[in-house]
Amino acid sequence: MIPSRFYADKTVAIFGLARTGLGAVRALVAGGTTVIAWDDSSTARDLGGQEGAELMPWREWPWESIAALILSPGVPLTHPAPHGVVQHANRAHVPVIGDVELFAHEIRTSADHPGKAPVIAITGTNGKSTTTALVGHILTQCGFSAQIGGNIGKSVLELAPPTAKTIYVLEMSSFQIDLTPGLHPDVSVLSNLSPDHIDRHGTMENYAAIKARLMKQTARDGQAVIGVDDAYSSGIFTQLSAAGGAQAHPVSVGKILGRGVFVVDGALYDAMGARAVKVMDMAAAAHLPGAHNWQNAALAYGAVRPFVSDMKAIAEAIASFPGLAHRMEDVGHIGKTAFINDSKATNADATARALAVYPDIFWIAGGKPKEGGIESLASFFPRIRKAYLIGEAAPQFARTLDGKASYEMSDVLEAAVNHAAADAQASQAASPVVLLSPACASYDQFKDFEQRGDIFRALVARLPRDVQSGAAQ
Repeated sequence: MIPSRFYADKTVAIFGLARTGLGAVRALVAGGTTVIAWDDSSTARDLGGQEGAELMPWREWPWESIAALILSPGVPLTHPAPHGVVQHANRAHVPVIGDVELFAHEIRTSADHPGKAPVIAITGTNGKSTTTALVGHILTQCGFSAQIGGNIGKSVLELAPPTAKTIYVLEMSSFQIDLTPGLHPDVSVLSNLSPDHIDRHGTMENYAAIKARLMKQTARDGQAVIGVDDAYSSGIFTQLSAAGGAQAHPVSVGKILGRGVFVVDGALYDAMGARAVKVMDMAAAAHLPGAHNWQNAALAYGAVRPFVSDMKAIAEAIASFPGLAHRMEDVGHIGKTAFINDSKATNADATARALAVYPDIFWIAGGKPKEGGIESLASFFPRIRKAYLIGEAAPQFARTLDGKASYEMSDVLEAAVNHAAADAQASQAASPVVLLSPACASYDQFKDFEQRGDIFRALVARLPRDVQSGAAQ
């Protein structure tokens, strides 16, 4: 844990006592801050109280004595309307920040850490979790103490305090960026941008502007690594290049760049210097299949180059990456059928990346729908042997698939897994794949995408019996 001393001997309020909120309670209490907190869940409140927070409904808070409000990233800050607690804070002129801002204060300004441990901050619509995990893996393999957290794994204040070999690798959601004006990463990474979380940001332009903000906050002597294969990210790269300050490096898959990092014909090239140098063949990275993972590898390569000069060491680390749970994770085989857990694919663009990899797919999709549905996936429908639709999005997805791909209304994940496995085993496909890639958020039936993926993995683990009984019916 990193104790947060910035607000020592003051009072800080916390709204939302899930993972990041509880981490903030622990860090602030350890740093000598008085913490008052609230959560609508009684279970969460109990946990916050056990960590030392004084529990008090937010409408009863002594706003005149509160130095800052730490807001859970899941609570609306601006759209569709600011939460009531945010409105109260604004009227009381209390700054509204997140746990990453506390981290930034501590790491950058604390006399306890004068060496300033480097920070790599990674954002984007898709690929940021894999890229974050891959950056951490490379750094660890190359002898650093990589501390990985933020929007993935541990909350940022639960990470270990810095040592001489520490590099912090933080996944940053748009919600977290919105609450973190004081973070100035040494390296910032933007993977790509496509419509996502529009209900929380109002427009695609607002969403892109928040992602761009992190790039602009990069330390002036730092570096920004930006995927340029979509129009929004390419525009951010152009703006950053023209603004001066942090050096911006473009990343592309399928396009040769005069400078930057790129993948062409399945080979990764470094053109950050005077000439392009081949780093590795991506076929050597068994757990990074597909063009989208090649982009992740190229972004990770660019992110670690300021710290690791040995290209061969980076290539070996990329090749040894074991993959990320819930992102095109191979969770088992039964006979000729592979089972792939892609629960992290919470929007159509992320699912497109998985559908592009496999030719014979028994697709489990659905959940809490996002804007645009799955219309953008029409070019992949010929790859789908059958779809198994679950959750709130099932009727909408059925209308889109009608007449274009076979489907059934499975409603729940267990039925979908059982039916897809039986159908895949009975099919004539040489290498069928049962793919959980929902193209939806998980909140209609699950706590989060991790729980959805864990349940899928558990269902697959008991399939030998279920497949046989299902196929016999």
